[in-house]
Order: sequence, then C-alpha cells, then structure tokens
Amino acid sequence: MFKWIDHIVVAVQNLEQAVQDYQNRLGLTPTGEVGKAHPHLGLRNAYFYLGTSGRFIELAEPLGPDTPLGRTLQRRGEGIHLVALAVEDLAQAKAELHRRGVRTIEATGMLFIHPSETHGVLIQLVERKG
Repeated sequence: MFKWIDHIVVAVQNLEQAVQDYQNRLGLTPTGEVGKAHPHLGLRNAYFYLGTSGRFIELAEPLGPDTPLGRTLQRRGEGIHLVALAVEDLAQAKAELHRRGVRTIEATGMLFIHPSETHGVLIQLVERKG
C-alpha cells in the first residue's frame, strides 16, 4: 500500500529563523515562495526539495495558537509534525485501512492516520501515481 516517504513537515515557532537555519546550517535552499500563508490549513510554510525525486522537507509555522498546528506546537514544541507517505490510490488506501480497523482523520481534503494508531506519529497519505 505505501510506496515511499513523500515529505516531512517540521513545526516551527519562527519560520524565517528556521529557514535561515536550514539554509546556513544544512545547506538547503528553499523552493518557491517562502512564508506563503495557507489560511485553510492555518499555517505558513517553506519547502526544501531534496534532489530531483520530488520529496521534500516542509517547515510550517502556525497562523495562530488556535490552529491545529498551533495547538500541536503548544503541546509538543518544535519538531516533526507529520510524515507523509505516498500511496497509489488514496481511496483504496483509505478503504484498506478501515478494513484493518485503523482510525483516520479527514481534514481540508486530506487524509491522515490518527496518531493513536501509530504510536504518536501523525501520518498523512498522499496520492502519487507511477
């Protein structure tokens, strides 16, 4: 069912500082618009693509304390917010997980495996053909 790790989202308090750290300390270069706000997700972010595979690290700062990411950051602090796994067919993966009794979360058009199912790790499923 799972094909590969697609991306990792890192929750940060200060996006500009985190971007600077990833650039200066890790030698990574952000791609696209840094700090673009996504109100429907309650965050603003920056992407760091890794080679030409399409896989990436996303840094995400909450738009406020009452957003899902804001609440997570208050509870757990900075660090990995989620791991996204690629699947061939999202509907099929969801059906398979439900057959296995796995609890999922659907939010803003995305599918997640509830952290209680994975020992505290929020897993997002993303459809990637091919």
